[in-house]
Amino acid sequence: MRVLFYLLSIVIANVVTARFAPLEFGMFIVPMGTLFVGATFIFRDLVQNKHGRAKTYIFIFIALLLSGAVSFSLGDTLMIVAASAISFVIAESADTEIYTRLKLPMAWRVFYSGIVGGLLDSVIFVIVGLSPLGAGFIPWEAVPAAIVGQVIVKTVIQLLGALILKQGLAIKEKRLSSV
Repeated sequence: MRVLFYLLSIVIANVVTARFAPLEFGMFIVPMGTLFVGATFIFRDLVQNKHGRAKTYIFIFIALLLSGAVSFSLGDTLMIVAASAISFVIAESADTEIYTRLKLPMAWRVFYSGIVGGLLDSVIFVIVGLSPLGAGFIPWEAVPAAIVGQVIVKTVIQLLGALILKQGLAIKEKRLSSV
């Protein structure tokens, strides 16, 4: 079930990004799919918890292929598909490795690894995909705002996910100790 949520969150992020205009709040520009991208890091951590690091990389590869196919089928340019793939592999790999190495409670590992993954995903995707270096959807002057907007949203999603996990784990622990 965790793997399904992981893969679905990636597909939904692609579909929502392709179908809806970006949110603009103040100077920040945030593709609508960013809400789901933040969730992918949480689901990936849950997959890793259940299946281990090695199998997680298999699921990341499957997700990469699925993401590219969905993105391309939705009419994204080859540059956007490539930028998405590059940012995805780097961000998911960083999240996986940081999550593996942190010796903290699960909720904090999810939070910290997700922040790094989200930052890498945002920087790489905006520069390689959206800037004049890539598809040219936004001018260089808008690049910092696009990156910061995505990082803010992904960090909030990571924080909410970590808090929900922490609460859920506390409830589970309380139930087990009362048995």
